[in-house]
Amino acid sequence: MRILVVEDDKDVAGFILKGLKEAGHVVEHADNGRDGLFLAASENFDAIVLDRMLPGGVDGLRLLETLRSQNNQTPVLFLSALAQVDDRVKGLKAGGDDYMTKPFAFAELLARVEALTRRGKTEAPVTRLAAGDLEMDLLSRSVRRAGQKIDLQPREFRLLEYLLRHAGQVVTRTMLLEGVWDYHFDPQTNVIDVHVSRLRQKVDKPFPTALIHTVRNAGYMLRAE
Repeated sequence: MRILVVEDDKDVAGFILKGLKEAGHVVEHADNGRDGLFLAASENFDAIVLDRMLPGGVDGLRLLETLRSQNNQTPVLFLSALAQVDDRVKGLKAGGDDYMTKPFAFAELLARVEALTRRGKTEAPVTRLAAGDLEMDLLSRSVRRAGQKIDLQPREFRLLEYLLRHAGQVVTRTMLLEGVWDYHFDPQTNVIDVHVSRLRQKVDKPFPTALIHTVRNAGYMLRAE
């Protein structure tokens, strides 16, 4: 990770920089608010460790408020000797993601910084599911196998989507009732068997190999050989 440390105390900054580098991170340092703001606004960082009281005409609160006004959402951990509840509240309201007070343990600082970066990462939504030559586009709500379009009814689509999301796994009757039909009880009907049979007619029958398999006394599995 690339981490920016904005801290004017040489001893504290040196301690943090050494620890972060030893942990494998790339670190930039600014010893005043003006330089810290310039670096934060002009370069990409995964996290910022920011002191509240800084020289240079720009303190930590102002620095962060400026960044947030520019829609810069880099996670920020305040590290400050200002330890009163009101001080912590001001830091968080200014846009801080976490707040630690001095003196501090480096192990905790490192854990908090790494937690902030994990929290800030979001996975791209899944828009396509596939198994073998079977493909499902969740945006267009379309299904193809070996390039051939397959028309499905809404419930059949949901059933196939559930099987694809659990490809290679045994899917039980209870899982299908809850995940596809939103039932949290067994209605004691053959609704699952009927829909699986219809799905097989469309997804498997026209093709040389079957993808939907019955697992005796357990449920079903969608599996590409």
